[in-house]
Amino acid sequence: MIGVITKQDLPAYQRFARFLEVSYIPAGRADPGISSLPDGAKYYQFLIRQTTTTDLTANQIHQIGLDEVKKDEAEMLAIAQKLGFKDLATFRASLKTNPKLHPTSGEALLDAFRDDLKPMQAKLPQLFGHLPKTPFEVVPVPDYLAQSAAPAYYQGGMPDGSRPGRLFVNTYNATDRNLYIVEDMAYHEGIPGHHLQISIARELTDIPDFRKYERFTAYTEGWGLYAERLGKDVGFYQDPYSDYGRLEGDIWRAIRLVVDTGVHSQHWTRQQMVDYFHGHSNVDDTSVQSEVDRYIAWPSQALAYKVGQLEILQLRDRARKALGDRFDIRAFHDEVLDSGALPLDLLSDRIDAWIASQKAESPN
Repeated sequence: MIGVITKQDLPAYQRFARFLEVSYIPAGRADPGISSLPDGAKYYQFLIRQTTTTDLTANQIHQIGLDEVKKDEAEMLAIAQKLGFKDLATFRASLKTNPKLHPTSGEALLDAFRDDLKPMQAKLPQLFGHLPKTPFEVVPVPDYLAQSAAPAYYQGGMPDGSRPGRLFVNTYNATDRNLYIVEDMAYHEGIPGHHLQISIARELTDIPDFRKYERFTAYTEGWGLYAERLGKDVGFYQDPYSDYGRLEGDIWRAIRLVVDTGVHSQHWTRQQMVDYFHGHSNVDDTSVQSEVDRYIAWPSQALAYKVGQLEILQLRDRARKALGDRFDIRAFHDEVLDSGALPLDLLSDRIDAWIASQKAESPN
């Protein structure tokens, strides 16, 4: 076996490394954006349509991102000033050294998620007419995955109740993690975010099985971001630090709109992407570096999150304006969730049809 490795495997890897160094990398393009390729702009527009399931152009999405970043920063600054800081830079610096914003143990971090979810769980009957039967629990990420896993993620359960939906919380190096982002993540990854959306879809009986497991990123992640905002709309995030955490999560997704379209349609350099990220967020450099590489290698995928959230919010506003006092938030949420994941244009048609039916039922 050792002979095979030394005589065959290692020389093959060495030849491959030399090919990359001498032939492949020097022939690569200098511009990281996909628009530098032949018909790259058209291809990027195709990918936008595929990822967001909308007809938005790259320029429109770029401007939406700029506007959302500006709006989030204004709200962040108001929180910082309310807490006695003169600007966002000094406030952000204080977050790292404030011991109250970091858990004392892994169990304390799990308890923080559970405590933030309790009021939302009690509120669900006022927000949804249809709730999933699948149970839900908060558990730690398994030790063998923890070092490389995300801070939190959701795993769907079984419709028959044999396995609950689970919000996995990463307790690796728990004392270095931030408590102020817990409430926001709990709503997105858990309740009423991915647990309701995924569990309700899998429990549906009037759609084909493949649709119960379909995933349109703009819909599924858009719903997760909408769930974060819904917590604010119904009176949660009473702790100003948690409210800042909500905005930090939101601006991250807004920045994606700017830098993804920046590199792929406006010929931004990689460094411009990095600089914009650092200029408008508190995201650590390690994460920023990996994020921008992801956007370069996977054009348009990161656009779906914020585009989906904004579309659901716009649909809610449209329904509320059209129905006035007849608008029922529970019925609206049921209409969004009770058909499985959908492209956003079909979701818009579905909500328009629902608005029309509500008007027909109560013409006066």
